[in-house]
Amino acid sequence: MANATIIDVAAQAGVSIKTVSRVINNVTTVKPAIRARVVRAIEKLDYHPNPSARGLGGNRSYLLGLLYDLSCEYYATSVLAGVIESCRAANYQVVMQPCDYRSSTVADDVARNVRRSRADGVILTPPLSDQHAIAAVLERQRIPFVRVAPAKHADKHRSVYTNDREICAAMTEQLVALGHQRIGFIIGNPDHAAVAHRHRGYLDGLRVCGLRPEASLVSQGYNSHASGMQCARKLLTLPPAKRPSAIFASNDEMAAGVLAVAHSMGIAVPEQLSVVGFDDVPLAMQVWPALTTIRQPIPDMAAKAAQLLLRNLSGQPPDHSEHVLQSSLTFRHSTGPAPNRVRARSSKAPAA
Repeated sequence: MANATIIDVAAQAGVSIKTVSRVINNVTTVKPAIRARVVRAIEKLDYHPNPSARGLGGNRSYLLGLLYDLSCEYYATSVLAGVIESCRAANYQVVMQPCDYRSSTVADDVARNVRRSRADGVILTPPLSDQHAIAAVLERQRIPFVRVAPAKHADKHRSVYTNDREICAAMTEQLVALGHQRIGFIIGNPDHAAVAHRHRGYLDGLRVCGLRPEASLVSQGYNSHASGMQCARKLLTLPPAKRPSAIFASNDEMAAGVLAVAHSMGIAVPEQLSVVGFDDVPLAMQVWPALTTIRQPIPDMAAKAAQLLLRNLSGQPPDHSEHVLQSSLTFRHSTGPAPNRVRARSSKAPAA
């Protein structure tokens, strides 16, 4: 039967709707003969249960809440792709819940929205994953949750993150290997605590290469294209001897802002300026030149977060191992040898 419902199954099997729901939810108190009748009816009608029907047999809704900040919609889209993958395998569905982390009532808003949606548990994305008030209210109400990319990793059984610091150090070392001695850095939004690890990684990379950090080469951004442009103007209008030959931005949106300013100032990328981002969002391939960046495995991190949450909901013991997924360097066309290295090579070229 096309689009069979739980009512059709109950009628076919000669049982109540609640009994069908109990069979679907594998409740052990259902008699074997009745269970067999219901299973035969489900197979005959090609019935596929939905979360609402499954929830009739118990306290579960078979819904997971995905909480994201209004300013991070592109990030939430990548997270959703990974969460759906894990939820589909467990026959769960996802409810997306936008939040405003700047609101003074955000914790209460989250609790109220989760109750209304009847979500069995929630996944917190940055910067919500660092909001202690949100975690506290969820714990008080005994709502299971998992954090994606939190700054602190104390509760390993419900935290999934990446190697921000180590991979940013590696990217900085790559820029130095290209001959860049003056590397600017644009810090991410301080409300997104995990991005502070990226700045620390940049400093680590400089130290490994024997370069001294300079305050004039570091600018505070806010994860937006506009703030990337503002920081780029500050860095690219320094006196020529102080100007960076490469700029490393804490995310791709700010790196795109750097490219825009460089184009407007007639600075050739990568011939005169190398530009690097972080995340590898679709924007990285849409700008010109295509952006060298760090690929953060956001869908994979989200899938792992959903798996940890589903593990909790199924009653399995928590997994206290470290859930860190590795980011990777992705080289495209916005980086190249430092201008002084190119000139040095040209001067050594044999005369024709």
